[in-house]
Amino acid sequence: MLITVRELDQGGIERDVTKIATHLDPARFEAHVATFSAHGLRYDELIAAGIPVVEVPVRSLLRPQTLQLGKVLRQYIKRHRIQVVHSYDASGVFATAVARLAGVPVTIGSQLSFRDILDDRTQMWLRLGDRVPDAMLVNCEAIRRYMIDHEHVREDRVELCFNGVDTTQFYPPESRPQRASMIGTVCVLRPEKNLTLLQEAFALVRSLDPNLRLVIVGSGGELKTIRENAARLQIEDVSDFIPATREVPNWLRKMDIFVLPSYSEAFSNSLLEAMACGCAVVGSRVGGTPELTGPNEERGLLFTSGSEEELAAQLGRLISNSEFRHELGDKAARYAKESLSIEIAAARTGAMYERLLQKKTGRKPL
Repeated sequence: MLITVRELDQGGIERDVTKIATHLDPARFEAHVATFSAHGLRYDELIAAGIPVVEVPVRSLLRPQTLQLGKVLRQYIKRHRIQVVHSYDASGVFATAVARLAGVPVTIGSQLSFRDILDDRTQMWLRLGDRVPDAMLVNCEAIRRYMIDHEHVREDRVELCFNGVDTTQFYPPESRPQRASMIGTVCVLRPEKNLTLLQEAFALVRSLDPNLRLVIVGSGGELKTIRENAARLQIEDVSDFIPATREVPNWLRKMDIFVLPSYSEAFSNSLLEAMACGCAVVGSRVGGTPELTGPNEERGLLFTSGSEEELAAQLGRLISNSEFRHELGDKAARYAKESLSIEIAAARTGAMYERLLQKKTGRKPL
């Protein structure tokens, strides 16, 4: 089977592709990955794991050379007798069409975020691409409803598979200190992550403990903005900006409180990983975040998206009450390990592949 993705560097979708490709049962699946750009953090991980990666450097669907690249991918599919093609992002507009022409029995698209954060042209291509696959994978109930109600994909074509976390890498430290000293987040530095809101809320609570630091781990176009905002808020001396790194688990184990301030979010890998590491988590009440924190906030706290006052109030609760903070982190770690491990996610995804293939052909994938 073949998984496709535009890039293999940082980002939640890239992590999803790598985790699924490396954790599918090798006795049942021979996983391949196709990408428009074969370099980056996740590319290195796939190669190290022995997963074949083919680069198909599509730059635009409207370029003449894209037809030739389609032939290259079609030949690869036929040479390796691919029976299932699963696209994790907008690469599916190209890949699922090629797969159809190659006679692949099952094609699957994915929608792992809300489309309103994308430009109009990308949204148009995605909606055209919705018509091609046999099924559309989503990673939370919020996106499932969005695809059915807003994007008008038939309910029987939408497949729900929650993200999974590798608990051999993401696990709690042996102990956490009584006093909270580090508030942080891990993400690609994009506008929808709303990191300036986190900085505003941190500035409101920093006086609760002189040892508090704010750590933002990740790279992206918003770095200049958040550095300038730190200077404006006079929190430069207690702020750390860490470029994208492979050491995310270690950083999460250092964080006492993890914050996801996004104004648009589906089922966040970073939030799930922070929970697995036993952080007390706080997230904006959007998308699939409430599905992770629990209906009664038993695994994490929520705040109204855009409200720095509500976020600051939740941070204040956690900073001032170590028992509550530790209890929340323990519950989060237990839930992540018992209900959302990568083994569970890979088994669920594999079962979807087999069910769809059997429905179309009566065969199981090789």
